[in-house]
Amino acid sequence: MARLQQTLSNVSEESGNENGRVGIVGGSVAYPNQPALVGRAALRTGSDHVRVFVPEPIYEIVASHSPDLLVDHHGDEEFDGGAIEPTLEVADWADAFVIGPGLVDADPDAVREAVDRIEIPVVIDALAIEPGLEADLSNAILTPSGSEDDPIYEAYGSLETFSEETGGVITLTGDVDEIVAAGERIENETGTSALTVAGTGDTMAGIVASLLGQGMDRREAAELGAWILGKTGELATAEYGPGVVATDVIERIPNTIR
Repeated sequence: MARLQQTLSNVSEESGNENGRVGIVGGSVAYPNQPALVGRAALRTGSDHVRVFVPEPIYEIVASHSPDLLVDHHGDEEFDGGAIEPTLEVADWADAFVIGPGLVDADPDAVREAVDRIEIPVVIDALAIEPGLEADLSNAILTPSGSEDDPIYEAYGSLETFSEETGGVITLTGDVDEIVAAGERIENETGTSALTVAGTGDTMAGIVASLLGQGMDRREAAELGAWILGKTGELATAEYGPGVVATDVIERIPNTIR
């Protein structure tokens, strides 16, 4: 862990006042809050700017979450082919990208094409994982939880094989968070049972994307992101007990990083 903490210190020193921009595509009428949680977690991890790109029907909901988020909409009710080019414009602006949180009823082909054409480091989350498996994943971190890793097992047999064949990195959230990279599986040492609460997977995606946007490589961002989430969950649980919610965790990210 000391190596990863030194890496974060080095990244901060090298970047000066530039701590990266994160772009996010996600959300739906059924799950309007997920991309906002991702964005708030990225800001609390140190990103300078976070732009959230959502379907038009949930624009006002997401925009009302925080005045610190930059929010725009692609004009459609769900993510489809018409949202690809605007998504790539956000990716051109950003240093790291997240696609998938709350992205219900998206066109799988549109998701695959967007992932394939995004050239910066990208975090693929939730419902974008299955269609994203058909894209180039050599610059990607996948953040599945629960059964979201089933498509990976069905396609590759194991997470280790997936990481070797595609070059993708996995941060798997569960009772014990695990990182899988280059055929190796690593268990994270921090965490609490309270982190099963809804929204902590979105928090993980935001933390990892922020670290990527600050210049960290994918494996180290995955390892340190899991450690930060777990330790922040411990701090929040110490204060709130079993009533912890995702926003409690997000607000304590800076304490963990300090």
